[in-house]
Amino acid sequence: MQNTRITFVLMDDMLATSATLPSEMLMAAQSAALMKHKTSNNPTPPPIQISTVSLTGESVLTRSGLRWQPDSALEDSSGSQLIYIPGLWRNPRPLIRKSQALLDWLEKEYQNGALISAVGTGCCFLAEAGLLDGKAATTHWHYFDQFQKDYPLVQLKRQYFITQAGNLYCAASVNSLADLTVHFIQRLFGKEIANHVERHFSHEIRRAYEASGFFEKEHNLHPDEDITQIQIWLQDNYHRDIVMAQLAEKFGMSTRTLNRRFKDAVGISPLDFLQEVRVNIAKDLLKTSNLSISEIVDKVGYQDVGFFTALFKKHLATTPMAYRETVRAKLFRAS
Repeated sequence: MQNTRITFVLMDDMLATSATLPSEMLMAAQSAALMKHKTSNNPTPPPIQISTVSLTGESVLTRSGLRWQPDSALEDSSGSQLIYIPGLWRNPRPLIRKSQALLDWLEKEYQNGALISAVGTGCCFLAEAGLLDGKAATTHWHYFDQFQKDYPLVQLKRQYFITQAGNLYCAASVNSLADLTVHFIQRLFGKEIANHVERHFSHEIRRAYEASGFFEKEHNLHPDEDITQIQIWLQDNYHRDIVMAQLAEKFGMSTRTLNRRFKDAVGISPLDFLQEVRVNIAKDLLKTSNLSISEIVDKVGYQDVGFFTALFKKHLATTPMAYRETVRAKLFRAS
């Protein structure tokens, strides 16, 4: 089985956490996937190979004073499936001016199909390479104005913490990078493992992509305009009592055609999509409101608390009450 190659770019004055946190999350995901494989009949998870590179192969001095020796130099690294560019402390321009080799390498790896993630001022490297021209991006809030001035062709999304433009991802902060890494883990290992990592690392501070990201979700990356309209309708009407046969009739299809076209376009059935929407709304209500579980169940379109609890546990491997206690523990802890 072929390894998934993940490369972390290291550079002087970087925020070490912009590499250490996602790498630890990825390793935790692989461990959880291997454990799941041993205790079930699930297929062997794809192995990941994490490596670090610097411009010359020499060690870098991070902002915290940690000296980090990379595995190799840029010129000796190629064929990455996922690349992480770190955030830098304050003004990145002096280092950018000395990093033409990195810009060329990023362009080459992008053309070879790599997914590239940058965080904070590290997003400037993608912009400087011209990869973000005409595309959505974000960066650290302190650098918004300078970024807009330096890269006027980039569509800066100041109100979002995460952006995606094809294979290019930008995160405004290390916390947002953790959210983004959960997304990458879901791509590599599936939703159950992603939820496992989320709960163990940061789910008390996570916000849903719908709330924080200008994000081209896989569910929306398809050309079937009728199915897109159905997705929008489901997102707007999730609280209603929705019968799939009636939904199909509303959009001029048979139930069989609706299920087939929806699955072809989105990858899941319309019922599964609706359940995902409802669970995500419930997560936000559990985190931010004082509504009872039964009130939340009613608001997201269900009448049976037991059924919803089972559905919630299927998606997140925890009950609604346990989820609320975990995510709100820090919010309500006495100072």
